[in-house]
Amino acid sequence: MARKSLTTSLRNLRVTAVPFLVLLSLHAVIGSGHDYHDALRKSILFFEGQRSGKLPPDQRVKWRRDSALHDGSTVGRDLTGGYYDAGDNIKFGFPMAFTTTLLSWSIVDFGRNMGPELKNAVKAVKWATDYLLKVTAVPHVVYVQVGDAYSDHNCWERPEDMDTLRSAYKIDGSHPGSDVAGETAAALAAASIVFRSRDPAYSRLLLNRAVRVFDFADRHRGAYSGSLRSAVCPFYCDVNGYQDELLWGAVWLHKASRRRRYREYVVKNEVILHAGDTINEFGWDNKHAGINVLISKEVLMGRAEYFESFKQNADDFICSILPGISHPQVQYSPGGLIFKAGGSNMQHVTSLSFLLLAYSSYLSHANKVVPCGETTASPALLKQLAKRQVDYILGDNPLGMSYMVGYGPRYPLRIHHRGSSLPSVQAHPARIRCKEGSRYFLSPNPNPNVHVGAVVGGPNITDAFPDSRPFFQESEPTTYINAPLVGLLAYFSAHP
Repeated sequence: MARKSLTTSLRNLRVTAVPFLVLLSLHAVIGSGHDYHDALRKSILFFEGQRSGKLPPDQRVKWRRDSALHDGSTVGRDLTGGYYDAGDNIKFGFPMAFTTTLLSWSIVDFGRNMGPELKNAVKAVKWATDYLLKVTAVPHVVYVQVGDAYSDHNCWERPEDMDTLRSAYKIDGSHPGSDVAGETAAALAAASIVFRSRDPAYSRLLLNRAVRVFDFADRHRGAYSGSLRSAVCPFYCDVNGYQDELLWGAVWLHKASRRRRYREYVVKNEVILHAGDTINEFGWDNKHAGINVLISKEVLMGRAEYFESFKQNADDFICSILPGISHPQVQYSPGGLIFKAGGSNMQHVTSLSFLLLAYSSYLSHANKVVPCGETTASPALLKQLAKRQVDYILGDNPLGMSYMVGYGPRYPLRIHHRGSSLPSVQAHPARIRCKEGSRYFLSPNPNPNVHVGAVVGGPNITDAFPDSRPFFQESEPTTYINAPLVGLLAYFSAHP
């Protein structure tokens, strides 16, 4: 009974500084009772439901079949494989690369906590990197998207039935895209660390390709939405600029290769590439907070004083995210969920929480805290704040709903996802054409295929959630919501 009343207090909390932090401590003491390992297993399984291309014999998500087997044929390349980023059937390279970077970072920092799920997490990375190697196979070219988004979004089709345009879009020396190329270099470099001891030859291939792609990104500077606006906007338009991806790519290459040139690049370009801008942003379009946290590990280990300003940025990020410390860009819902304006809020919740947890780990090893005016943010506090966000996702919220499909007794049933909402090929072998799928999209019935592990965009600022397909900002899952959540769940499965 006592636990219920404390949890209710947490859920109904209007966030103010001291009471919220006190309740965080109480929440940590009483525990949440969540099965984090089960949630971890499901969060990784989700990626198998997002696979494009020819599925492997060990495919576990059985309602999916082979799809998009001719991707790249229009340009004479094999561009099959990779992931559909969300509930549609497009392969967007920018968020796919970011997903790969964050999955890799999750393994690098928290793989030791994954137990038997580590092998599945590594497979999830390799499914992405095999594709990224294909799209970067031609020097000075990166294929950054397969599929015409307008054609695809005009239909509600299973990926197995697709008859929409599968145009392949590329960047090159005349049509730059330093943002998506920089992120792709980061993904390849981060993944090379994952495979360093598991598959040294593959790791070297990834690192060498990362070097080449980064050089291309740096030499031919520009945003890909300038070169490919009609194809990539407004879907994954680069609003933030390409400078942060150049720094991000260089930081991961520094971490993966230990080559002096990347350290010098980061130091030299810190001001030029605006490392101190928008320090509390982190997602597929903005890498600033991630750059600062990742580099700070070396400062905290006492071996990189030349990166000290990045640590100051990381500290400022931490202070800006603490509940009760006013910052216009970061809010909390009455139930305690991090909220940022724009769609698909859970992407901010998981990516920012991942940074809180990663930084708390770095601080803990260095026996340091973050001073935030009159408040001090200890590593334990940062872990509690990250855990509170994870617990909200798993059901500790005003609606008592898990926002991960298939986890807990109550979760979203009508997610905005074509493959999940249409009958499987096994259940309905006949093709379901473009507009024939509309009745399934508009149906009030639950999706026939439970997309286990999918985390949706989530509730609004008032903790309200419409479990309805047309409300895509709330009901659509994405790969980049799940990628950082994998690391969070790994840690909390070992430290509940």
